[in-house]
Amino acid sequence: MSPVEKYKNNEVKVVESIINFLNKLGNAIISFFKFIIQKGKQRFTVMFIPHSEKKIFNFHISIFSLIFLSFLLCVVIVGFVYFSTYFTGSEAKFQNMSADLETITKSLEKYRDEIKKFSKVKKSFEKNLTDVLEVINGEDYGNLHQNSIGGRDLEPHAGPIEGEREIREIQKLNAYIANSIEPLNEIKEVLLQQKELLVDIPNLWPIYGKGKRIGRFTDYFGPGRHPLTGKFRIHKGVDIAWNYGTPIVSTANGIVRGVDHNPTGLGNYVTIQHKYGFFTRYGHLQRIIVSRGQVVNRGDIIGYMGSSGLSTGPHLHYEVWMGIQIVDPMQYLDIDHVLVEKYK
Repeated sequence: MSPVEKYKNNEVKVVESIINFLNKLGNAIISFFKFIIQKGKQRFTVMFIPHSEKKIFNFHISIFSLIFLSFLLCVVIVGFVYFSTYFTGSEAKFQNMSADLETITKSLEKYRDEIKKFSKVKKSFEKNLTDVLEVINGEDYGNLHQNSIGGRDLEPHAGPIEGEREIREIQKLNAYIANSIEPLNEIKEVLLQQKELLVDIPNLWPIYGKGKRIGRFTDYFGPGRHPLTGKFRIHKGVDIAWNYGTPIVSTANGIVRGVDHNPTGLGNYVTIQHKYGFFTRYGHLQRIIVSRGQVVNRGDIIGYMGSSGLSTGPHLHYEVWMGIQIVDPMQYLDIDHVLVEKYK
């Protein structure tokens, strides 16, 4: 027998084996289902026997019917448990949502009240800002809020969205604040320009120790009697007493024009020239640490307190001149502007 014939014979045998196996498997499956169906069709008789002499009640039921009823009962029980749990949880969620909704409603009412208050404050701020800008620039800023949403106060209206009026009011306030930035920058520029004026006017307290004003007045500007001679005189400045060696500072930016000594008068004293025709003089110093022609800034130490010249004790004699006219230093010592301290 040739190899080809052997291969074909083996092939036929394999196919026949597979077919026989499938036939046996199919028969086994069919037999199994027949067995199941046969068993499932078996019937049981259920009898209800009352304790009285009433008729006995009985009925027949197959295994299939019993399985189906058992499955249906399980489904009902599981469904009942599931929906009971679901509705119980839903009720708790609903209660929580109701509480949250009540809280949110109260919060919204507070927000609305705050928006109303903010609107009132905005109107007051708008009026004051407009007045300031008109004073600074001399222009009419009465319509500063035209670029805000709507360009006018919103009237109550019914909108399709709850809270639409409040939302539009917030948008309007935001727009107004945005439009106010540029005018506020203008005010800032004006104040910064005024700062240049303030640092050149002798308005700083001349005696500082540990970063704060110190000293007490012992004599003021104007007519009075000399504490040593008792003679009537016009006091040209103010006397501020404290301890020996306390730093004395320049009360404004300027140039030192005089470093002198008068044994029968101011003793060791310094004269500083400032802008706008101002001069300041500091007398009875113990020691001077600046020289003629030196440029000094507001707050620079120029010397130390002493009792040189005609003096009853350690103090500073401080004068302010405007041109050739002497003025009361107290008019300027009270001008201690925070703007100067921040931007000097």
